[in-house]
Amino acid sequence: MSPSFHIPYILPTALLALALVLKLPTFVRASRDPDVRATTLLLIWATAVLVVITPVNIERLNDLTGVPNIASPWAYSFLTAFCATGLTMIMRWREAPSVRRRRRIRRIYWIYAGIVAVLWLTFILADVPTARVYDLDTYYAGTPWMREHILLYIAAHTVSSLVAVSMLWKWFPEVANRWLRAGVVFLQLGFASGLVFDVAKTAAIGARWSGHDWDVLSTQAAPPFALMEAVFVALGFIVPQAGPFLQKWIRDQSEYRRLGPLWHALRGLAPAAAEARFGPWTPLDLRLLQRRQRIHDALRLLGPYVDPALYRRAYEAARCGDGVPDADGVAGALTISAAIGAYQRGGPPVADPREPQAGVVVSGRIEGIASALHRPRILEDVRRRMTSTESAHHHG
Repeated sequence: MSPSFHIPYILPTALLALALVLKLPTFVRASRDPDVRATTLLLIWATAVLVVITPVNIERLNDLTGVPNIASPWAYSFLTAFCATGLTMIMRWREAPSVRRRRRIRRIYWIYAGIVAVLWLTFILADVPTARVYDLDTYYAGTPWMREHILLYIAAHTVSSLVAVSMLWKWFPEVANRWLRAGVVFLQLGFASGLVFDVAKTAAIGARWSGHDWDVLSTQAAPPFALMEAVFVALGFIVPQAGPFLQKWIRDQSEYRRLGPLWHALRGLAPAAAEARFGPWTPLDLRLLQRRQRIHDALRLLGPYVDPALYRRAYEAARCGDGVPDADGVAGALTISAAIGAYQRGGPPVADPREPQAGVVVSGRIEGIASALHRPRILEDVRRRMTSTESAHHHG
């Protein structure tokens, strides 16, 4: 057995495990929520199926138990549980809570629990002494009880996939959230891939019954669609959760970096109180919150040194210049730089006490000020323009 044969199983198993990890915090917080439980169970069953059907694990399970083909009822039981949970999960999404919905969900669980019991019963009754890792379905297609065992899991999977695709198709137009819509599309593709898997398996078994050899459909054509189903189902749950998280992370990361120059300009000021030290492994949202808070604290400290007259002159110079995208931000950056210098020199406050809102005005333009500090050339041009204007007024 080539080790490379197992590589295709790694990606879908990893994706399902990732989806499960992303879901676990929600499960811990809301373990009593039926929707959360259903989603978590579905991911557990799907992951378990892929772990069991990996060829190397099939051999290990057979060797560990000493029972040939024991991996079959295990894998098909997990698959059946996956089917039941998938159907009930979609029903919870689409339908409002009601007695009728609760009864239908309970009925589905009982039906599929019965299927699992019959799967184990048929396996126990079947005579399957030869371990088959790759072609069990076709090799034992005509064996009493094992034949029923195989057909039962395929039928259960086919019915659940058909119903799931149908329900998701009808529900899709009602979904407004773009990340959830993407998740529904991936789920549809996943269950549709499962249907192709079922068709290929059924065709290969039917060919065996009629005396033909279409085993390639079962051993080579069907498995990729089973893996595709796992990948798409995993994406169906990962995207609606990871999408908004990633979007927020990119936005926060951009703001964190954008505030960097302003923070570095202000960090030399004495903090108002002892501050917690956050390391690089601290969540980004906490580091961003701390950076914002420190900037606001430093600006409050600089309030008495913020010169409103300087701000107005800088604003006029920036507004009259070319290539200045944000005159308010540039004026604020120049005013803050001057206030830092005045504070560090220990001079007297320069703000007019009759204009207490000057520092507040600057504090309200943190984003623009931070962006302006990324453009030192523009700041220098505006500063020269202010100097030229003041010189002209003086000589005039």
